[in-house]
Amino acid sequence: MSHTPGVRQAQKLKTRRALLDAALTLLEEQSLSSLGLREVTRAVGVAPTAFYRHFRCTADLGVALVDEALGSLHPMIRTTVSDADDSEERIARAVELIARHVDAFPAHVRFIARERHGGVQRVRAAIQEQLGRFAREVCDELAKDPQSAGWSADDLLMLAHLYVDQMLVTASLFLEAPPAPSAERERVARLAARQLRLISVGRRHWRD
Repeated sequence: MSHTPGVRQAQKLKTRRALLDAALTLLEEQSLSSLGLREVTRAVGVAPTAFYRHFRCTADLGVALVDEALGSLHPMIRTTVSDADDSEERIARAVELIARHVDAFPAHVRFIARERHGGVQRVRAAIQEQLGRFAREVCDELAKDPQSAGWSADDLLMLAHLYVDQMLVTASLFLEAPPAPSAERERVARLAARQLRLISVGRRHWRD
């Protein structure tokens, strides 16, 4: 009997995980605004009432998916875009890191790309809040770089947003490209590298 609460909690976490996974799979073919909770519970094999033990509504579920998809990316984004070294090698590493993330988590990337401008306001707000956090963290790292001497706080934040937005664009392009090796994937990688290089060149000459 002493183990019952632990078993019950483990089962609750397992069901929550199953609901999130089922929703993510269903959202590969539709938007969150069209997703019904009965679809999700049917896919998991639980009663619709079980949904409400974990989420108040599908918007709640969407916010949880945002936290899962973006919450763990903060260290990677800081590493990728705030390195002062803007050499070809560093840019190539950054592009490859994005490509590997898309390969590992395609459903999460597709969800964010679709719902960033989707019809569920709370989810849009959650995505914007996470992206804003990314930009502020990158801005803090950029401020430590001697190359940023003389930059205003507003300009540094603008630059940070450019890097974060570029990462999202690159991830979306990789998502639609065939898996490696393919000519289209190579084209996406070259384009992403050129775009990052352009931002780096603009950064060096901005105060001119």
